[in-house]
Amino acid sequence: MRSINIHQAKTHLSRLVDEAEKGDSFIIAKAGKPKVKVTGLDEPPAKPKRLLGALQGLYTIPDNFEEIDRELDKEIEGMFLGEDAE
Repeated sequence: MRSINIHQAKTHLSRLVDEAEKGDSFIIAKAGKPKVKVTGLDEPPAKPKRLLGALQGLYTIPDNFEEIDRELDKEIEGMFLGEDAE
């Protein structure tokens, strides 16, 4: 692996980053002593595509869902107000 002094790295950083991205790793040295290793990152895995409608038909909403919701609202309100649920 090649070693580049810090002054050269600062001068040619853009080119060196492009090379590292292509797989040509290198070491940056200061006063002849290796300080850091520069390597390209792996490509992040592709996100799986979201499939819209995948659960269609698995769940149904009852026709009286609004009435059920009102009943539940009254029950929850009673709990907050300290009233007994009937």
